[in-house]
Amino acid sequence: MRKKPVITIDGPAGAGKSTIGRQIADWLSFLYLDTGALYRAVAYDLTAKGFTGEDEELSELCRRMNLMLIHREGALHVFVNGEDVTTKIRTEEIGLLASRISAIPLVRDLLLSVQRDIAKNGGVVAEGRDMGTVVFPDAEIKFFLDASLEERAGRRYHEMRERGESVALDDIRRDILLRDRQDSERTVAPLIVPPDAIRIDSTDKSISEVVDIMKGVISMHFLPEIP
Repeated sequence: MRKKPVITIDGPAGAGKSTIGRQIADWLSFLYLDTGALYRAVAYDLTAKGFTGEDEELSELCRRMNLMLIHREGALHVFVNGEDVTTKIRTEEIGLLASRISAIPLVRDLLLSVQRDIAKNGGVVAEGRDMGTVVFPDAEIKFFLDASLEERAGRRYHEMRERGESVALDDIRRDILLRDRQDSERTVAPLIVPPDAIRIDSTDKSISEVVDIMKGVISMHFLPEIP
């Protein structure tokens, strides 16, 4: 039996990858792989342990770290060393640190093996920054989701307000700009558009419109073959 495909969704912060990725995965009954959550989990654990930036210390912390993604009651839960950190990792501070440590080869190597092991049997929708270029370069279909800075900042602002967080739009805009720069300028696996990806600008589109576009592409190319 042919292995189910791997579908990747790359793009910058606030482009809507997580929301859309979850909906596509649910539609296909595929596993949803939120790689950003893995990097955030590492950042959270390093912060909790008082990481000082020493290479030897990082190596030891990564060696002892146990990361798990568990789907429970329709939601993705992230565990670090047995602790459910799903909600704790969704802060702007953790997001900024996650972007910085994603350029560290040791951290990338740790998570690369985790990500590929999760997707070894196919049937995965993986979203992140380098899914289609580094982690799953042979993925059957690749999307790159983008949006204007103002649109992305506005979405993130409303998400955080809905969670009850007190935030300023200008601060979010500044943080996204910083993350964009970190993601695109790092020497290891920078954020780029995979040459074989389908690029979608979601600036003037609703979530449902983007999901429908992706469903159309997937149906045209792969749905008849998915076991």
